[in-house]
Amino acid sequence: MARPVGGWEVLEMAQGLLPLVKEADSLRILQAVIFPLANKMSIEETAQALGRSPRWTTQARNIFIRNAGMVEKPSKEIRNRAHLTKDEEATFLAPFFTNARQGGVLVVSEIHRALERHLGHKVALASAYNLLHRHGWRKLAPDKRHVKGDIQAQEEWKKNSPSI
Repeated sequence: MARPVGGWEVLEMAQGLLPLVKEADSLRILQAVIFPLANKMSIEETAQALGRSPRWTTQARNIFIRNAGMVEKPSKEIRNRAHLTKDEEATFLAPFFTNARQGGVLVVSEIHRALERHLGHKVALASAYNLLHRHGWRKLAPDKRHVKGDIQAQEEWKKNSPSI
């Protein structure tokens, strides 16, 4: 026998929010809460009506009920495999950035070694590059010629210089 459906305490709130929502996902979350309670539908029937999986439907209901009626918006910044939080990363990189702003060179291999020491395990070199990229730094390559260089003068010098 299936477990009885819970969430009666947020049913009125969900019904009140229904006309106010403007996003499709928020509407589906509210419907995932309302359909099983008001229409006595099973999770499978609710999922079928919403066009979502039973797992998604159950999770959406549980999150809404757990948050006492607040619809959670998905995070815009996905950090699935990040080793540190954004603030911890900024704190970790602060000494390197300070040194670089004072005329020093930002050496990725040093940052990589320091990151491994900080975390206590090995990480890929790409992790250091990704860390720098997330904080607005990128690898700069030198130009092929100097910006203020005079190509005509250089060619003239090559023509008139003594050969050794």
